This record gives sequence, structure tokens and C-alpha cells, in this order.
Amino acid sequence: MKNRQFGNSGIEVSEIGLGCWQLGGKDWGAVDESVALGILHAAADSGVTFIDTADVYGGGHSEKLVGRFLKERKGSFFVATKLGRGAGMYPNGYTREAVRAAVDGSLSRLGVDVLDLIQLHCVPTEVLREGHVFAWLEELKTDGKIRLLGASVESMEEAAICLGQGAASLQVIFNIFRQKPVEEILGLAAAQGAGIIVRLPFASGLLSGAVIAGRTFSENDHRHYNRNGECFNVGETFAGLPLETGLELMENVKALMPESMTLPEFALRWILDHPAVSTVIPGATKVEQAAGNAKASAMDPLPLDVHSKLRELYYTKVLPQLRGPN
Repeated sequence: MKNRQFGNSGIEVSEIGLGCWQLGGKDWGAVDESVALGILHAAADSGVTFIDTADVYGGGHSEKLVGRFLKERKGSFFVATKLGRGAGMYPNGYTREAVRAAVDGSLSRLGVDVLDLIQLHCVPTEVLREGHVFAWLEELKTDGKIRLLGASVESMEEAAICLGQGAASLQVIFNIFRQKPVEEILGLAAAQGAGIIVRLPFASGLLSGAVIAGRTFSENDHRHYNRNGECFNVGETFAGLPLETGLELMENVKALMPESMTLPEFALRWILDHPAVSTVIPGATKVEQAAGNAKASAMDPLPLDVHSKLRELYYTKVLPQLRGPN
């Protein structure tokens, strides 16, 4: 596993991390606790040091599992969590007291004295623009409860606002089907020394090959209940593409994939070929997925002509079909 600098923080993190949304047991279907802990250990065995979670993943269950893992596992891990989508706060309950209570809750569930990184979790644009939440988090940084503060955003407009507020990192949706960060934010973040965390690298399973025609999903899986943005930003589900469209476009993607690579390796390698990216956080619901994701780190960059053709595919066939903030 190769490491990268996390912005200008002076901290190195694994370029492949682990996203823990699915470990909460909701939104991706149920995941047994023993399997969840096995996934965390398998990721660590593969060299993963960056772990991303949030207070609302499974109502805090994901954070508790990560906390158990940290007690079981010796080693140095960088744990990022998030606040801002919890009941009583989202969409208009952002107060200094609520932010402090959320940070204290995450500290308790993770079993740590200080949070490596706290991220605003896709909070409304007007809240980001107002800026009070950044000031409240700066107070907690001064108090020694957090090391770095960043933001997970839905749009490039929100990303720019957060960089203007001094965010140490941005978490963005960035994959073969969502390429807008290349033209609007990666260079700006690099210039300001902000880390870039990439979520949903597989577009909810489309780009890993896990989603095929005819596959069904459980009722508590967002790929069942949020296909058209019924519950939250549609961009979080299949990259904002209608499922049938995404499946059709996958044939174009597969045609450009080197024979020596699997689809997950191809999707991750494409992201890693952008040097402004600090870490990519694919999720996993199986131990073998967590171990397999790490392999992309050791692979050579993709040929330039493949990047060029994927860029053309994005502009001509993907972008016109995308829905939701971008």
C-alpha cells in the first residue's frame, strides 16, 4: 500500500482507505457485526490506515464498530468522522451546542480523546455560506477535541465555499461517472493545501461490477429506496444516473478496461491517477472486497489514451444523464 500526504497537514495516509457507511447496517442492507469487524481488520492487513465513518451511519453503530476495532488492533490509524445530518440538527438546527454535543458523541462512540478529522456532513449550502459552523469547530479544535476540520460536500459550489472557510479537507463524489471535480476543484484544493477524500468510487456498485441487470436490493438499501433521490441527494446513488442508463454506459467503460485489471481495480486506479487525491474510501460488505480494493495501489497508472477516452465518454454520454448537484 502506498501512502500520500493529506493536504499540507504533514500527515501521511494510505491512498486506499475504507468507507464505513455500509457497516452501520442501514442504507446498504444488513451487515453482521462479526463481518464488519472482519472487514476492518482485512483492510488493515492490506495496509489501510485511513478510515471514514459518520455519526449517522446506523445511528452511531458504525462509529461504535470502528471504536471496537481500534481497541482490538494495534497500529496507527487516521479516523475521519462527520456531523451535521443527525436528527435535531439537519436541516436547520445548527447551533454551537448541537455541534459540541455531536463531537462529544463521536468521541465517546469511537473511544478516543481527540478526533483526527471531523467533517461537516453534506449540510445545506446556506449553512456553509453563513460560516458559523466553521467557527464552532475551530473552538473545538482549540479545546483539543479535534485535530483537523473538513467537509463532505455535494457540489463544487459547496466545495469552493468550504475551501474559502479554510477547510483542511474536502470529501467529494469522484469517479468515472462523476468527473466534474477535475475541472473545478482538484487544482484549487491542491493550491490551498487541502486534502481530497474520494467517496463512492464505484458509483454504488456500478463501477465494481456488483450491480448487474436484474439485481434486486433489500428495502433498507439506498439503491432500492433512493434511486431517484426520494430520501437524499440522488447523486449518492448510482452517481446520479438512472440505473438502466448506468448499466448501458458500463458497456462503454468495460470496453476501455485493460485485460489485466478487474473492474474495481480499473475504477480505483483511474481515481488514483489524479495526484490531487489524498485517499479513496471504497466501502466493502465482504472481507474479500476490503482486501481486493487495496491492490489498485500497487498498479501502474492507466495509459493516457484510456484517460482521454473516458473523459470523452463522460462529456458525450454521461454528463447529459447526470441528476442532482454536481
